[in-house]
Amino acid sequence: MVSVRARASADDFDAAGTYKAKCFACHGAKAEKKWDSTHPEDQMVDSILKGKKAEKPPNMPAFAEKGITADQAKALIAYMKSIK
Repeated sequence: MVSVRARASADDFDAAGTYKAKCFACHGAKAEKKWDSTHPEDQMVDSILKGKKAEKPPNMPAFAEKGITADQAKALIAYMKSIK
């Protein structure tokens, strides 16, 4: 099982806290909404960093401009997989 506090780098990035603050509203408590864990990791990282237009709103915002790094995006993905 993946640790609830996933670390992306030397910084203590709190993937669980970030998920609850920024992702939970659209993706749900168990990452059950609007997310397909079978997509390649690089595609998921790209969606987190650059955003993604959904078939119907709301769209996935670009989190790179909000300070999320690729390593932190990978930590978020790992966290989402751990709760799904």
